[in-house]
Amino acid sequence: QVQLQESGGGLVQTGGSLTLSCVASGNANRIGRMAWYRQAPGMRREFVAQINANLNAVYSDSVKGRFTISRDQNTITLQMTRVKPEDTAVYYCNNWRNGYDAWGQGTQVTVSS
Repeated sequence: QVQLQESGGGLVQTGGSLTLSCVASGNANRIGRMAWYRQAPGMRREFVAQINANLNAVYSDSVKGRFTISRDQNTITLQMTRVKPEDTAVYYCNNWRNGYDAWGQGTQVTVSS
């Protein structure tokens, strides 16, 4: 199994910055592509960004140019800049490899206007 621990959430003002981190631990053979998703109240969980072991990153259109995902072995970070109220959500770390899917507990990000 793989365990994912997120940290770094909190309250930030519109236009500000915040950095989230996620550390994966457990069975190294099951650690693969890692990603961030988010879920706002009453909304479906949505993809934010992903990065694979080769450090290739993909972003959703809503965060492209504002958020940066990076990776150092089994730790990923999400640097959030120029945040907007619509970025308010619980952010979840995700790991996927060969059909094995794991999720963290989530960390709350609140952007005040």
